[in-house]
Amino acid sequence: MIKEVEVRIDLDNVGDEDYLYEKGIAKLFIDHKRILHWEVFKRSIDARQRLPVFVYRIRFFIDEEPSKKATHLAQYSPVGARPKVIIIGAGPAGYFAALELIELGLCPVIFEQGKDVRARRKDLKAIQQDGYVNNKSNYCFGEGGAGTYSDGKLYTRSHKRGKIIKVLELLVEHGAKTDILVDAHPHIGSNKLPQIVQNIRTTIEKYGGEIHFDATMTDLLLQDGKCIGVCINNDKEHKADAVILATGHSARDVYALLEKKGVAIASKPFALGVRIEHPQSIIDEVQYSRKDRGEHLPAASYSLACQIEDRGVFSFCMCPGGLVVPAATEPGEIVVNGMSLSRRDSPFANAGTVVAVEAEDLKDFEQHGKFAGLEFQKSVERHLFSFGDGSQRAPAQRLTDFTKGRLSADLSPSSYIPTLYSAPMHQLLPKGIYRRLQKGVQQFGKMMKGYYTEQANVIGVESRTSSPIKIPRNKDTFMHENAEGLFPCGEGAGYAGGIVSAAMDGQNVAKAVAVFFQ
Repeated sequence: MIKEVEVRIDLDNVGDEDYLYEKGIAKLFIDHKRILHWEVFKRSIDARQRLPVFVYRIRFFIDEEPSKKATHLAQYSPVGARPKVIIIGAGPAGYFAALELIELGLCPVIFEQGKDVRARRKDLKAIQQDGYVNNKSNYCFGEGGAGTYSDGKLYTRSHKRGKIIKVLELLVEHGAKTDILVDAHPHIGSNKLPQIVQNIRTTIEKYGGEIHFDATMTDLLLQDGKCIGVCINNDKEHKADAVILATGHSARDVYALLEKKGVAIASKPFALGVRIEHPQSIIDEVQYSRKDRGEHLPAASYSLACQIEDRGVFSFCMCPGGLVVPAATEPGEIVVNGMSLSRRDSPFANAGTVVAVEAEDLKDFEQHGKFAGLEFQKSVERHLFSFGDGSQRAPAQRLTDFTKGRLSADLSPSSYIPTLYSAPMHQLLPKGIYRRLQKGVQQFGKMMKGYYTEQANVIGVESRTSSPIKIPRNKDTFMHENAEGLFPCGEGAGYAGGIVSAAMDGQNVAKAVAVFFQ
């Protein structure tokens, strides 16, 4: 018999497993000798009261032992001689599609335009310290995708995609801590993810899959309405009956290629705004009602949203104890993002704060048709870059000055390595976006006392929340509607929004490919 109970533990007793066990069995009213095993299967923090508490969900096995579950990797067999499936992109969608294909007995062949996860570090250093942007290898492009070096949050609301637990278990089998299986908001960290990504690559290659870096898809091979393969680096053709397109939300060249080849794409909603950085101590005090969070409470986070002039204004990708990083994918752009290391011990907290982009924002770009949103996105990034000195220094303004429409005399300290400079963000952003952000952050200040402070910086521009383009696919077959054998996948296709949702979409697409091969 298995019984589950919920236990609330005060901060003074966090980490005491004996205390947790005793609190749990006290709710069962049975002889503890009958308990043969117990485990925590969910852990969260309730900070709604003045004194935060940890909430544990515990599973007790009474008069029985838990059944032993085989690992996912134990179910894999060599697939080198099996039918090949081409995957474009080595992000979470591509890599988890590859793992699923191996489990299903198909051979993944991955082409990634960027570098392997370790080699990427040199290019990240170059953009951070020298302002040099490598358009093939950066915070968005390269092995592991955008999530590897921009936080590694594993939280998703996309439960309708399938079982999240399989993604988390595979991450654990490749080196992640088991904590991610129980934490309500699991997180790995950008210092830990690279090794896990490398371990996944090793698994794919061990069972016969192939991974090629510095390999850009330069053409899509189509014949009689079917996708029959790809051309890599304007050179070699690679044939396959199925191609999974998992290129990420910033692979703009892919959208242009699809349009050129007559493969249908469509515009989709997206959001644009800024990244707002606070001292972490302010967020901790607001959320925990205490200046010193102590050793047990993690860096506090927040999630805020409101409606301003019939548009959503919301926080996005909140990074407690994190860093703001330069995320441009081409020279001549300013784009910022956030990340956290595993300990989340930076003295800063940051979050994207964005506004939904709609037709009225795109009036000057209507001639671009379905690319109107993409061109609008580009124009904002380039406009902010042109205002600066040609480096990756980012324009910024104190939050209070931002709402009052005045240039800041100086800026609050920041985690952004290329450094900030004072700029009139209220003039640089599109008017409709600024106006709603201006009102939205003031509303956030009413919702979260302490949020609205001159100690916070508004940094531009947060523009890559998602792709402005969608690659349509059949909801049942996951195949493109006018290119048989082409399977759009993940964030770049418009079907995911983070590491876990992209990974799950990759798994689902792989299953659809297996059906296609039957």
